Amino acid sequence: MKDSKLIKAAKAAFPNTIPILTGFLFLGAAYGIFMRSLGFPAYLPIITSVFIYAGSMEFVTANLLTLSFSPITAFFMTLMVNARHIFYGLSMLDKYKNTGKKKWYLIFGLTDETFSINYSADIPEDVDKSWYQFFVTLFDQIYWVGSVTIGALFGNLIPFDLAGIDFVMTALFIVIFVNQFQKEKDHFPSVCGLVVSVLCLIIFGADNFIIPSMLGILAVLSAAKIPLEKRAGDGR
Repeated sequence: MKDSKLIKAAKAAFPNTIPILTGFLFLGAAYGIFMRSLGFPAYLPIITSVFIYAGSMEFVTANLLTLSFSPITAFFMTLMVNARHIFYGLSMLDKYKNTGKKKWYLIFGLTDETFSINYSADIPEDVDKSWYQFFVTLFDQIYWVGSVTIGALFGNLIPFDLAGIDFVMTALFIVIFVNQFQKEKDHFPSVCGLVVSVLCLIIFGADNFIIPSMLGILAVLSAAKIPLEKRAGDGR
């Protein structure tokens, strides 16, 4: 019975992770190649992809490892790069309720991509929610670790230009956003996210707008929570 429940959840989760696979395949391989280009052994990017598992921070880590040892610098750099995960965690408090021991892995594996799927997932009623979320998280990490491994082991065998490869994830998020926008009945949260982000980009600049955007979106959606819930209850 339990095996059947797991298989059903895995089958429901897998199709929704395929877009993540396409993005991770290129960016993960690029990270593996990048680490090797800095002179690190093949096993190091594989290990970091398993235990750090934060794509942008892994690229930063590669550069930090080439500098003099400074744990304080590494700590604050990690905090700045991954501060958005604080807001992801707050947003997933209700989503990850009653997930049992799986919650620890769900928290660890909460990347941008996994958040985008699990937060907006339309899970079938006959599929266990916590196992669905678990498999989405697991598949995404398998894709990342596998892609990094390919880059680390075989990247030196082919010429590879890293210029512009990071746009893969930008394109992926655009696709995810458009898909979610088409499915949602109330577009206010999406429009709010776009408007607040653009305003913060103009005010704070490209290097500093992410955290103000997160704070602004959180403030607006918190203020609008009751009207939004009322509109959802009225079926509008």
